[in-house]
Amino acid sequence: MFPIRDHNPSNRTPFVTWTLIVVNVVIFLSYFPSLSGSETELAAFYREWGLVPGNVAEGINRGGLLTHMFLHGGWMHLIGNMLFLYIFGDNLEDLMGHVGFAIFYLLGGLGAAFGQMMADPGSSIPMVGASGAIAAVMGGYLLMFPRARIDVLVLLVVFIKIFTIPAWLMLGLWFALQLVSGLQMDVLGGGVAYWAHAGGFIVGVVLTLPLFLRRGGRSFWNAFGGKPPHEEVEYRVERRQSGIPRIRRVRSAQGMDRPLSDLGRVPRAGQRRGPRGPWSGGR
Repeated sequence: MFPIRDHNPSNRTPFVTWTLIVVNVVIFLSYFPSLSGSETELAAFYREWGLVPGNVAEGINRGGLLTHMFLHGGWMHLIGNMLFLYIFGDNLEDLMGHVGFAIFYLLGGLGAAFGQMMADPGSSIPMVGASGAIAAVMGGYLLMFPRARIDVLVLLVVFIKIFTIPAWLMLGLWFALQLVSGLQMDVLGGGVAYWAHAGGFIVGVVLTLPLFLRRGGRSFWNAFGGKPPHEEVEYRVERRQSGIPRIRRVRSAQGMDRPLSDLGRVPRAGQRRGPRGPWSGGR
């Protein structure tokens, strides 16, 4: 089960989220295709630019605390991380602002790194990936928008289905999986940095808490139904003569047959909704 989209695209262009995605992709393409043919060279590259907890503890290559966030171990590692960032980053950037979100992202990545270092401080295995920073984004998203609707793709052998579930369920299950996997895993053997994921998630919640309280805490949830402060969208599958289905996005369940251009101006994030009208999204 993995998410493919939410129903709350941002009202403002998420410049930082898009920039982070582009930077991660460009950096990945700059080294992986050329080094992937040699495990020795690739491993040496990760030791130099990744995060090696034992080295950092000894004061060696502390720059890896930052550079590891922009490296990935393979195509699926990169694609999965960028998909999660694309889904959950825009709404948080909308509330925090571009600069605030950029700082939040980097602090979340650092918090995730220290979480992994606490689990295995003497490790000589390099850690790479934006997963920890993105986990912080997911933690902040959960705190601010627990009832946002997320579409998840479920694959069970030949069974393929898309379900819509609330963010608290999807992100809560994800966080629980990191904890269980981290407790069961032998950190000395390497593999997925589950404690970086869990640590980043917790740091993301803590860093977002002041914003949550400034917005009114529970009253912010009540005002917007635990969702981002703008109208939701629905996704409608349309069949075409070519046989290739097209997914069309509309502004609410009630507006399934009404074009986006007719739905009027949607309030920017941070503004309260006006009185509920016939085209208001459900809660």
